[in-house]
Amino acid sequence: MQCVICKHGETQPGQATVTLERDSSLVVLKQVPAEICANCGEYYLSESVTEEVLQIAEEAISKKVEVQILKYAA
Repeated sequence: MQCVICKHGETQPGQATVTLERDSSLVVLKQVPAEICANCGEYYLSESVTEEVLQIAEEAISKKVEVQILKYAA
């Protein structure tokens, strides 16, 4: 797919580091499967991966975690 950000690059399967922040919580997920633009590095997550990432972040926030760094496990 063509990147909607830079409009020049094509995306390729890879892994991204996703950082989410809300209030005083910071959640970092490493090695998340994504489509990554070969030109600018922007990443795109599938709907199912996005749901999982958001669920993990919500759990961390509900536990009042300040910083959590995890390796994504499908």
